[in-house]
Amino acid sequence: MNASPYTLRPARPDDVPALVGLITELAEFENLTHLLSVTPETLAPHLFGDKPVVESWVAEHASGEVVAFALTFINFSTFLAKPGLYLEDLYVKPAHRGAGLGRQMLTLLAGIANERGYGRFEWCVLDWNDNAIRFYEKMGASLLPDWRLCRLSGEALHRYAP
Repeated sequence: MNASPYTLRPARPDDVPALVGLITELAEFENLTHLLSVTPETLAPHLFGDKPVVESWVAEHASGEVVAFALTFINFSTFLAKPGLYLEDLYVKPAHRGAGLGRQMLTLLAGIANERGYGRFEWCVLDWNDNAIRFYEKMGASLLPDWRLCRLSGEALHRYAP
């Protein structure tokens, strides 16, 4: 049996440029580059600053290349009275898909949520991403058809600032 050429690990400060590259690829895949403003300088403080608000894990290939990432933050369920782990993004470079990295990342994160005593692990998926939807359903994830994501951003958000 061959050992996997991938190592899953928490992201380190020196991974930030690779994370930004993967985030850029994700934005291209989702046709959302017009929303992209992330840079290493804007991302790093949120991961590794005095008060980090997100965590990230990466899959590193034996070559040293970071080929996948997951970025999470803690949310909270008032009904459960417990925190939860929210997966903001998961991305695997196309050349490394099919190696089980997505499943490994989700399994790792579910384990972390469970280990920390969180009440749930959740994420969103674009309604046109049929491959991802089938993959998540096959893993046992529930899609919540009665819920819709609401968002204030940009000018709409600024209108509410005092």
